[in-house]
Amino acid sequence: MKRTLLFALLMVLVGSIQAQSVFGVWKTIDDEENVEKSHVEIYEENGILYGKVIKLLEGATATHCNDCEGDMKGAPIVGMVILKDMKKDGDMYTDGEILDPGTGSTYSCNLKLESPDKLYVRGYLGFSLLGRTQYWYRVK
Repeated sequence: MKRTLLFALLMVLVGSIQAQSVFGVWKTIDDEENVEKSHVEIYEENGILYGKVIKLLEGATATHCNDCEGDMKGAPIVGMVILKDMKKDGDMYTDGEILDPGTGSTYSCNLKLESPDKLYVRGYLGFSLLGRTQYWYRVK
């Protein structure tokens, strides 16, 4: 009985820690069209945060990054790493980049967990005041 109770408590603790993390799968919502576009998996490698498109949703209008440059030109969006080089800074992730596969444009980016299931995503050029904000929602 003690083992079962201890196991249950451990599972609750692990679940609550994961819910307080930016890591996992997020549903992207286009801030201009208010349409669900994709699922992005946010993960960490060597202390740096990345995000990869793992699924396109019905609201996605493009399947390939036709306006991207270099190796990414014409590449499929599914499997594409669109968040790169994000570093933890307090309760935010900063100093990285986000790619808009619809336009092929890359922006500076900040991420912050607003609640366990809501992620603030700010892409900008130069200054954070000059940009766009999206909210992504955790996929359960």
